[in-house]
Amino acid sequence: MRIASLLIALLVTAALYLFIFERDRLNSTPADAPGTAQSEAEFAPPAEKARSEAHAVSVVARHSLAEPLDSTVVLRGETEAAREVTVTAETTGRVVNEPLRKGAQIEAGQLLCQIDRGTRDATLAQAQAALAEAEVALGNARKLAAGGYASETQILSAEAGVESARAALAQAERDIENLEIKAPFGGLLESDTAELGTFLSAGAACATVIQLDPMKLVGYAPETEVDEIRIGALAGARLISGETVTGQVTYLARSADAATRTFRVEVEVPNPDFAIRDGQTVELAIRAEGEKAHLVAQSSLTLNDDGLIGLRLVGPDNLVIFAPVKVLRDTREGIWVAGLPEEADIITVGQEFVREGVLIEPHFADTTETETEQ
Repeated sequence: MRIASLLIALLVTAALYLFIFERDRLNSTPADAPGTAQSEAEFAPPAEKARSEAHAVSVVARHSLAEPLDSTVVLRGETEAAREVTVTAETTGRVVNEPLRKGAQIEAGQLLCQIDRGTRDATLAQAQAALAEAEVALGNARKLAAGGYASETQILSAEAGVESARAALAQAERDIENLEIKAPFGGLLESDTAELGTFLSAGAACATVIQLDPMKLVGYAPETEVDEIRIGALAGARLISGETVTGQVTYLARSADAATRTFRVEVEVPNPDFAIRDGQTVELAIRAEGEKAHLVAQSSLTLNDDGLIGLRLVGPDNLVIFAPVKVLRDTREGIWVAGLPEEADIITVGQEFVREGVLIEPHFADTTETETEQ
C-alpha cells in the first residue's frame, strides 16, 4: 500500500509540474509546421505573396506613347476699334459745307469740313510778290559785289530776305491746304461733322472717325498664364450675342497694369460688315503651347504610400515602378496626364495588388486582343 501511494504521489507531482511549468511549450505549435505556414500564406496580401514566392504576379499593361496636347488660355474682355481719332482744324475759319451725319461710311482722304478761304488768296499773292522782290534784290547785290560796290554782308542780307519770303509763301500755301479737313483713314463717322456756319479755331474738332475693320478684341491675362501666350497665336472669341469669330494675337503687353497686375492682350479679327461693335463684351480662348501627355483610363490612377496620385508602370526586369503624374484635362475618352516618359508601359489591371519593386508578368492589352481575334 505504501508503494502504491508513493507511485500515485509521484505521478501527481509530475503532472502538476508539466501543467504549471511546461504548459506554454506543450501548447505551442512548431514554427515550421506546414499547416501554419500554409495558413499564413493564404491570408498574406498579393504584394507580400509576390515577394515571398518565386513566381511573378500576372497583370495587364498597355503600351502608351506621349502625344502633344494643346492648351487654352481663356480670358474675358471687350471689343475695341482698331483706330479712333478726332479730326481737328489746323487753321481758323467758318465751315462752308453741309455736314456728314454720324454712322456714315467714309473713305480715306474724303472731305469732312471745308473752311472759308477768306482773304487767304490775297495773302498768297502778297507772299509770291515778296519772294519775287527778294530774288531780284539778291541778284542786284551779287552784281554789285562782283564790281566791288557791295560787301559780303549785303549779299548775306539779301539771301536772308529771299529765304524769309519763301517761308512766308510756304506758310500761306499750307494755310490754304488746311482749309480742307479730310479723313485720315477709311471708317465710320462716330459723330456728325461740324455744322454749316460753325467757326472753327485751330484745334477745334471737326468729326470723330473710327475704324472697325479689322476689330481688336482686348483681354487681360493674369501673371500665372501670360507666359503661355505668344504673338501670332490663334484665338477664338465668342461675343455676348453668341457669335463666334477667329483671329490672331497681335499684341502682348510687357508691363502689367498697376492696379490689377494683369497684362493686356490684343487679338485682331476681320469685321468687313461692321457686325462687331466697339465696346462689346467678349470671351477669348487663346491657343497656348501645350506639352506632351498620355491618355489613360481613370481607373488606372492610384495612390502610393505617401498619398501621391500616379500610375504603376512595368519597369526594367519586369519590376513595378510608381510614377507620380499631373492631371491636365479630363475628357470622355480618358484623362490626359503629364509626368511620364515619352514611352511608358502602364499597368491597367492589377495595379492595386502590387507594390513598387514587385516582380510581375505583364500581359499587354494590345497583344492579348490580337491573340483573341486570331
